[in-house]
Amino acid sequence: MADGRMKAVVDDDSSVDGDDEIGRADEDEEEYDELELELSIGRWGWKGGMPMDGGRREWFPQWDQNVGSSRFFERQAAARQAFPHRQPVADPALRFWGEDLVATPFARVGSAGLIRLDDETISETERAMSDRERDNQHKRPKVLASPEACDYAAASSSGAEASAPPATREYTIQSSPVLSDIEMAYYLSLFSNDDGNGKPRESNDGGSADGGGTRNIEDVEVRMDLTDDLLHLIFSFLGQKDLCRAGATCKQWLAASTHEDFWRCLKFENTGISQQNFVAICRRYPNATELNMSGIPNADALVVEAMTSLRRLETLILEKGQLGDAFFHALTDCPALTNLKISDASLGNGIQEITVYHDRLRDLQILKCRALRISVRCPQLQTLSLRRTSMGHALLSCPQLHELDLSSCHKLSDAVIRSAATSCPLLASLDMSSCSCVSDETLREIAFACPNLCVLDASYCPNISFESVRLPMLIDLKLQSCEGITSASMSAISHSHMLEALQLDNCGLLTSISLDLPHLRNISLVHLRKFVDLNLRSPVLSYIKVSRCSALHRISIASNSLQKLVLQKQESLATLSLQCQNLQEVDLSDCESLTNSICEVFSDGGGCPMLRSLVLDNCESLSMIGLNTSSLVSLSLAGCRAMTFLELSCPNLQKINLDGCDHLERASFCPVGLESLNLGICPKLSILQIEAPKMSTLELKGCGVLSQASIDCPLLTSLDASFCRQLVDDSLSMTAASCRRIETLILSSCLSIGFGGLSSLHWLRRLTLLDLSYTFLMNLQPVFDTCSQLMTLKLSACKYLTDSSLDALYKECALPALCELDLSYSSIGQSAIAELLSCCTNLVHVNLNGCGNMHELVWGSNDFLSLEMPDDVCPSNLMFLKKENKAFRKSEHLLETLNCTGCPNIKKVLIPSMAHCFHLSKINLNLSTNLKEVDLACFNLSTLNLSNCNSLEILKLDCPRLTNLQLLACNMLAVEDVEVAVSHCTMLETLNVHSCPKINVEDVGRLRMVCPSLKRIQSGQPM
Repeated sequence: MADGRMKAVVDDDSSVDGDDEIGRADEDEEEYDELELELSIGRWGWKGGMPMDGGRREWFPQWDQNVGSSRFFERQAAARQAFPHRQPVADPALRFWGEDLVATPFARVGSAGLIRLDDETISETERAMSDRERDNQHKRPKVLASPEACDYAAASSSGAEASAPPATREYTIQSSPVLSDIEMAYYLSLFSNDDGNGKPRESNDGGSADGGGTRNIEDVEVRMDLTDDLLHLIFSFLGQKDLCRAGATCKQWLAASTHEDFWRCLKFENTGISQQNFVAICRRYPNATELNMSGIPNADALVVEAMTSLRRLETLILEKGQLGDAFFHALTDCPALTNLKISDASLGNGIQEITVYHDRLRDLQILKCRALRISVRCPQLQTLSLRRTSMGHALLSCPQLHELDLSSCHKLSDAVIRSAATSCPLLASLDMSSCSCVSDETLREIAFACPNLCVLDASYCPNISFESVRLPMLIDLKLQSCEGITSASMSAISHSHMLEALQLDNCGLLTSISLDLPHLRNISLVHLRKFVDLNLRSPVLSYIKVSRCSALHRISIASNSLQKLVLQKQESLATLSLQCQNLQEVDLSDCESLTNSICEVFSDGGGCPMLRSLVLDNCESLSMIGLNTSSLVSLSLAGCRAMTFLELSCPNLQKINLDGCDHLERASFCPVGLESLNLGICPKLSILQIEAPKMSTLELKGCGVLSQASIDCPLLTSLDASFCRQLVDDSLSMTAASCRRIETLILSSCLSIGFGGLSSLHWLRRLTLLDLSYTFLMNLQPVFDTCSQLMTLKLSACKYLTDSSLDALYKECALPALCELDLSYSSIGQSAIAELLSCCTNLVHVNLNGCGNMHELVWGSNDFLSLEMPDDVCPSNLMFLKKENKAFRKSEHLLETLNCTGCPNIKKVLIPSMAHCFHLSKINLNLSTNLKEVDLACFNLSTLNLSNCNSLEILKLDCPRLTNLQLLACNMLAVEDVEVAVSHCTMLETLNVHSCPKINVEDVGRLRMVCPSLKRIQSGQPM
């Protein structure tokens, strides 16, 4: 669509008066020239760089600018009335671009290939067009929602315009493939139809050809009221391609989009614009200040033509192509030109010198170009870049030049570079990186001729050593990959007292640096394979990059501005001296040669009073670390495997990482600001001292050789000392006395804790959880006497406990707040367990897993009822009733969970309704291999696990709320027993009878009939 054309050529006809035609031709010629100048963008279209055929002018007729409507439709409707005998075709468009012309239903093709239309039809149509155009001046623009509405509007507006005699005129018509979009073609043709990426845009014609007359135009049009000022503001955010598309919308948008403010920068990069259209646009906008012609073929010829029109052009950008002498001579035709950029182009014919001369040019960039010789004579030029340009000689006459870039100009000799630089006495910035022929003599002459030089880039110049070079005004110096730079070069650099930035990366022969520069801010030292010693003094030094200097041994830095220092993976670094008053972060990870003296650097008085973060990870030579600093907040010592002693006096320390410090033997944290500390990763820790006023959590789990512990943490609430086998009573007593807020105390596997240690628990009035599992304790009386708030007591695997050890629980009602009791794998006997379950009605969770001395669990047996309790010690929720001279206990138990997994000797479980276990919801008897009988009457029981009870024969359940019953591998259980059991479980949903040999797949249906609430039965066999 963007490259479509419509050509109109009016020829004389014998039926038209010749004199009238001559007079009309003079008027048409004036109007035509005026049209060409005024609407060069609005009417002229690009042909993608194609030459004009025969020199004929190609223009688009004056279309109506309402979106979705076109004067073409009015002509089409008139033609249909004038030629009713013509049969319509499927596609009303005309096909061009080298193809044969296809006639539409309203046209006849003459012998000369011209389309003839009736004269009266054309007159009526043009009058209608004029009327509509005059009316539209007083109407706001309409946006039609679909092509069907456009067809309807065109047909309804011109239905009576074709009733005239068939006098004819001759037209030559060339159209785009989609004529409904032709009104946008002239504008969109300004830019290529590929959006710059080689892919054509999709057509906007999405409507069908035969559905337009059935819709109401009032339903599909959208009215807009946008003032010119508002449009101007909106269009200021659009690029030129979008402006072109917007201009094809309506007259108002066309006028707004072609405003001169939006076309001061003519950007035609990567477009196929023809010379005629380019010249027309330049004439349309003579005040344009910027022209970008990158990627345009024959740009040299176009820009020469443009210079005659764009007298105010300030910036010109060209890319690729061949630029000859005519172009450079024409630069003087643009007196306002200040910026010129040429890249990737061939200059001249390869055998003569190219001269760039301009009085007002200030910025010249000739990048990646090819030329024999270049001469620049620009008295006002301030910036010149010849980067990566292939040339053998460069002559400069630019007395005002401040910046010169000759980087990667490999063909320039040392003498040429010297001559070019020294001819610019005001030169302040020079880039001659990758010019391998530059020598020290050239640097010395440049330093003498350009005293104001402050930026120098001589990277990748292997022949320079910078010795005897004096550049007192130098601010930025780059000497990357300069193999001639040695320690002797530093004396020359030290004379640059104004130096702020220094780069010495990849200088392989550099061994030491000693600089005292008052203005040095940044320094980069990367991959210096022979570098050993670094000594820097600068009060404003703020950034240091040292990396991959494998031989670096000593570092001394003095700066008042440095805040972060990173020296990772300096394997040979052994000595570090810092005088940095504002240093806050230091990272010395993987510095394997650091010695213990490094601690003095970071302690108070060591030169880093503001240090907050210190990382010494994997510093494997550190064996004894002692830090005394009030500013340190974070410390990481991960991977310091050789460390055996740690002493920290850091009152503000909040975070510490000791992962991998598995050889630590002695540790002192006095004082520290830690809130939590984990020393369980230090298995060899034997002596510990902690003074932490803010600490709330301490983990010593796994410190198997810890024998002495002094813990003074008044806010400590949780202490985990499990597996501290050598922790003695004295240490526990001192800890309890100083940490009286402890609520959770875990002493599992603390084999050295005895009666004396338990006696110190009277200090812990807030203790709610006590874990004494896997200990050798026999007497728990101190716990019963002092821990009145205890809610959880774990005595798992306490093999030395006897039945009398727990007498206080069920005889004296000790620990009234106790809710959870764990006696798993203990030596407690049958009678003690029975009394506990009967008397301790406050228990909510009871674990009896693996209790080998329990033979039966019969709630209501003599063991459960034989005990007489005095009224003054009886809990309030127990009532004693006398019946037949026997004590009968009626109570409401709070028990919810009962776990008896793996009890090898239990044979019978009986819990009748008289036990009053109204809260019991879960019973686990899994792996009780000798269990034979289960009889439960628990109203709220929801889960019962009897899996792997291989001897189970009798199962009686009166549990109306049971939802989950697990009978996995109950070999002796028959289906009849299961039917009777589940018949009273009206809410049962899940039943697992997998691996039950006496229950077959046919029995599943019977079970569903007995218990209709079942949703899932696991039988291990296909249903």
